Amino acid sequence: MEISESTWAFIAKHRCEDVRDVALHAKRGDGIDLSFALEQIAGWQRASVKLPDWAACDGLIFPPQVPMEQCSSQFTAQYKARLAQHLLENQLADADASDSTSLVDLTGGFGVDFSYMARVFDHATYVERQSNLCDIARHNFPLLALAHAEVINDDSTAVLRQLAPVSMIFLDPARRDDHGSRTYAIADCTPDVLALQDLLLVKAPLVMVKLSPMLDWHKTVNDFAGAVHEVHIISTGNECKELLLVLERERCAAPRVVCVNDEQILEYEANHGSTEDADGIAHASSDGEEPLAGTRTGAIGADRWQYLYEPNASIMKAGCFAVISQRFDVHPIGPNSHLFVSAKPVDGFPGRSFAIESIATMNKRELKQALAGLTHANIAVRNFPLSVAQLRNKLKLKDGGHTYLFATTDAQGRHLVLRTQKQ
Repeated sequence: MEISESTWAFIAKHRCEDVRDVALHAKRGDGIDLSFALEQIAGWQRASVKLPDWAACDGLIFPPQVPMEQCSSQFTAQYKARLAQHLLENQLADADASDSTSLVDLTGGFGVDFSYMARVFDHATYVERQSNLCDIARHNFPLLALAHAEVINDDSTAVLRQLAPVSMIFLDPARRDDHGSRTYAIADCTPDVLALQDLLLVKAPLVMVKLSPMLDWHKTVNDFAGAVHEVHIISTGNECKELLLVLERERCAAPRVVCVNDEQILEYEANHGSTEDADGIAHASSDGEEPLAGTRTGAIGADRWQYLYEPNASIMKAGCFAVISQRFDVHPIGPNSHLFVSAKPVDGFPGRSFAIESIATMNKRELKQALAGLTHANIAVRNFPLSVAQLRNKLKLKDGGHTYLFATTDAQGRHLVLRTQKQ
């Protein structure tokens, strides 16, 4: 791609300024491609937050807004690279160490995931049907020290059918239809990974698939009929960003589930078709959320509740409440509260921890005593009849401050308000 020196100089000079102001005051001429420059300034500003490594690399070209919005963050891309390396090392343990390794990304997009994963392999191929994104990739990859990367402008399914065997295939199916609207069902994405599953596993012993975090991962695993060996639920900043599946040729009845939220990681084995509560009692599960036995729920009396725990977004998505109850010796306040308590502090809980200062029912006298002196609070509700706004209005509290109120329903059906301080 040929970009004039004056255009690059203009971008470098104004990239930290408000794009609208730059557009308003820019003088046309002097060989500057203004529309391209404005697009690059906006892209660099988004990348400086989402992809700091890329923003620090001079000369990269950023795509239009939609590909930038859809691309992975640096954190999630680096996670995939580490996962790919781990999977590859396991795969090569019984193979000839001299064997060359190869990656094919069938849905290249902006190339963020590819740029990090490609470093793990001897050879890497980027496939993308949009020619403009391929042009950007050809420009960017040498600047990112990816001399071993090949760019193919073609349809992913067509490439797959002609593909020689490789070490790993990566796919991030497009989650927008022809009209630009978001889609979430696997069969509605492009390419249809379910339809291509058998062919993918013929071409590679390892297939990594990135899917929408909106999907029911239990149903998704079942849809792949035993091919899923690992499920990675990735969150950052306590916001669920991605669902990653690792497919292999051998059938697997109990995939490994990894819940990631920044530096917090929890792993467990999912026994599909049934779940176990914290007492080890198996139950059928239709929605994938692990039920909790009544004997475990609220197993310690409320008078001994000293600490409260709120699971992070990946744990909530996984629904592995019995796992964390058993592993960390914490007790659910109620069967649907998704909040846990303990008499002693627990280290390493995958979520937020709070010290309980007082507990009240919705009785006016109890509330007045428990909330004495409080003017501001951060309020959260879990399985509670009032919304946050309704409860805030009822309690006459302003938003903010250092106090956290959790309103929920316990195992006996009582509506409780817990006053806490963040640990």
